[in-house]
Amino acid sequence: MIELILLERVEKLGQMGQVVKVKPGFARNYLLPQKKALRTTRENLAYFDSQRAQLEANNLQRKTEASEVGGKLEGLTVLLIRQAGESGQLYGSVSARDIAQAVTEAGFTIERRQVVLERPIKTLGLHPVRVALHPEVSVTITCNVAQSAEEAEMQARGIDPLRAREEEEEVAQAAPQEESPSLRDGPLGRPPGSRPSPRLRGEGEARTAGG
Repeated sequence: MIELILLERVEKLGQMGQVVKVKPGFARNYLLPQKKALRTTRENLAYFDSQRAQLEANNLQRKTEASEVGGKLEGLTVLLIRQAGESGQLYGSVSARDIAQAVTEAGFTIERRQVVLERPIKTLGLHPVRVALHPEVSVTITCNVAQSAEEAEMQARGIDPLRAREEEEEVAQAAPQEESPSLRDGPLGRPPGSRPSPRLRGEGEARTAGG
């Protein structure tokens, strides 16, 4: 484990100025290159003490700016068109990079690392996703993952496109197959091959004799 002093609040780790112990990979790949922490040396501790007021002022400014953006970003819905099977399982997935790109295209520039996604999205539907604009400011957006813009609109209205399609097919299968009257009935609406009733036959013979 490596000891570091945090230069800002890091979620699930600690607050600014706190000395923490982390795995070497986490320090090397994230905290140090992102300038979120310094190695805990006598020189760095002295530097932090001398710069703490400025660091706190900078952090407050970034937090204020993030809050302003967050007020506009909160509740945003982005559309992601993907192909899927009959069960709604995607052929592939939606990643943090995909979401960051969709949000940026909607007018809010964010980075992939700001999208808090525990695992890629692999099903159609509406998915709430958290976006961390600042260590102390996060908002929730909605990812509408659908096979088309029309199905996305249905999902936004609370309609499951897959279920609606299944119900349409069930109704179509249950509907009786109507035959054409010209094929079903013979002359005068009688079934083909049937003989006229005695009354109708007698009336016909009487008309012939009187004519």
